[in-house]
Amino acid sequence: MGSTGTVLRELRGAQKSAKGVSLYSRYVNRPAGRVLAAGAYRAGLTPNQVTLISALFTYGAVAGVALVEPSWTLAVLVYAALAVGFAFDSADGQLARLTGRGGPDGEWLDHVVDCGKLLLVHTAVLISFYRFGELPSDAWLLLPLGFQLAAVTTFCAGLLREHLGKAAASARGPSWAATTSAAPVSRVRAVALLPADYGVFCLVFLLLGAPGAFRAGYAALAVVHTLFLAAFLAKWFRELKALRAG
Repeated sequence: MGSTGTVLRELRGAQKSAKGVSLYSRYVNRPAGRVLAAGAYRAGLTPNQVTLISALFTYGAVAGVALVEPSWTLAVLVYAALAVGFAFDSADGQLARLTGRGGPDGEWLDHVVDCGKLLLVHTAVLISFYRFGELPSDAWLLLPLGFQLAAVTTFCAGLLREHLGKAAASARGPSWAATTSAAPVSRVRAVALLPADYGVFCLVFLLLGAPGAFRAGYAALAVVHTLFLAAFLAKWFRELKALRAG
């Protein structure tokens, strides 16, 4: 087993493409995940065990939002747990690529945990609004449901776009797939994707100690995610239609 420095260098060489990745994931979450993956490798953990550690941090934070009255202490603890859980979510895939121990079971487990995370985090906000929030109107209780719909639809539609795209590329041969994946990484796109990044979304929980500010920030992100969903759906539909025509 190599030194931590050696493992980190190998992990840097095993990174996924930065195409379609926001600046937060590229420069914050992936490097943090790389450090955690190196530690997990040194500790002899499997990628699936790292996925479960990610779930413990994330779901623990979600439970805190739903069950504990909002405060600045809760805000810091929830954000820290969500951020660490997200970093471990990156670490499991990096560890799998480093060790060659990834497989369909690991990918399935990772997606199940991610889907549950998106469902539960907005459910927890809804419960917190209902239990602890002095809401200006009961209509605010609909906001987490709408945000949940946008988040889960984006996640599921994105997965389908990825897998259907891979299937179409595979059917046309490796040379065609290489041509379609050769587009350069766009820094402008990486900046534009920041509002839709889960890591940026986690930042809003730092406002839990100020319920009015939290509602405003959460509502703003809900609007942004809904707009991104509309743009993504149109883009992915056009791409899949082009694959069929090609």
